Amino acid sequence: MKITPIRNDKDYQNALNRLEDIFDAKKGTDDGDELEILSILIDRYENETFPIGMPDPIEAIKFRMEQMGMKQKDLAEVVGFKSRVSEILSKKRKLTLGMIRKLNTTLHIPTEVLVQDY
Repeated sequence: MKITPIRNDKDYQNALNRLEDIFDAKKGTDDGDELEILSILIDRYENETFPIGMPDPIEAIKFRMEQMGMKQKDLAEVVGFKSRVSEILSKKRKLTLGMIRKLNTTLHIPTEVLVQDY
């Protein structure tokens, strides 16, 4: 087992190929240890090379509503009036701290997503 840092695309591809070869390795074996270490290195390289930004707060709300099968009238029970929901979803009204707290609790959207500018 010779593990080296992943510094470029070639190293990354080699690590992915090796990971595929030992994917079913048993925990506690040499291959299992190599699998665990390679997974950590690949994850680190991907996070540094292909960062994923946080979603737009309103898009996150719409996505979560879709996942939960919610309609605008359902969201009105969380943030207030139906007209307020429409204004929020069309980005004409900003989320208040109270709304953010309720959305976090009800829809389980992280506050870090909801407090962003949009």
